[in-house]
Parts: sequence; C-alpha cells; structure tokens
Amino acid sequence: MAASSKSFVLFIALVLSTANMSFGARHLLQTTMPSIPSLPTIPTLPIPTTMPSIPSLPTIPTLPIPTTMPSIPFLPTIPTISIPTTMPSIPSLPTIPTISIQPTLPTTALPPLPSVPTVPTALPPVPGIPSSLPNIPSIPLLTPPPASSP
Repeated sequence: MAASSKSFVLFIALVLSTANMSFGARHLLQTTMPSIPSLPTIPTLPIPTTMPSIPSLPTIPTLPIPTTMPSIPFLPTIPTISIPTTMPSIPSLPTIPTISIQPTLPTTALPPLPSVPTVPTALPPVPGIPSSLPNIPSIPLLTPPPASSP
C-alpha cells in the first residue's frame, strides 16, 4: 500500500512539473527578444613615436695579470714506516684444570602421584521425571477405525 501511494505522489509531481515547464516554454516563445544594449567604446591611448633610451650597463673592471709567477714552495717529504717481516709469537692460552672426581648429587624420593578420578559412564536418574509414562486415554474421534479384513 505504501509503495503505490509513493508512486502516485511521484506521478503527480512529474505531471505538475511537466505542466509548469510547458507553460514556461510557451511564455518564452510568445515574448519578444529584448534588445541587447551596445557596449561602450574603449578610448585608445596615444602611442609615443620615440622610445626612451636604456642606460648602458657598467663595465667590469679587469685585474692586471702578472707576467712572472711566484715560485711554489716544496712539499715536505713523508716519512716512511718500516714494516717488520716476522710477526711476534702469540702467547699460549692457559690450561684449565680438570676435575677427576665429580660430586655426587643428592637423591630424593618423590611422593606418589594422585590417582586420576574415574568418569561416570551413565547419568544418574533425574528425580522429577518418572521413568515410565502414564497411560493416556484415547479419544474416539482422533483414533483411526479398526482395520477390516475382507
């Protein structure tokens, strides 16, 4: 019911909006086009006939180049290190004393492990539920008719 009322409301909205658009289009077609006002003219600026001169860039001064170069001082000589051809002997590592008799470990008696409890295999009877159901009386309407032998 709600879907049909929503679709009816949408249909009415579509009809009214279409009608409004057609009235607006008819109104635009029946009116005359307004005249567009002309734009104002932009005045032109006078163009100068001669351009002002650009000042010249200053010149970079040059340094005088000497004709004779001064002598470069000599570098000192690097002393050389004499590398020995034989390596010194490495001292031997100290020896670790050995223990010939190992100490005896104390022996302790462990307590016996507790026994694992047994898991019951049958559930105990529930006290509120009888083990056999009482005899329910039969209703003649709901029982099927006795079978007849031909």
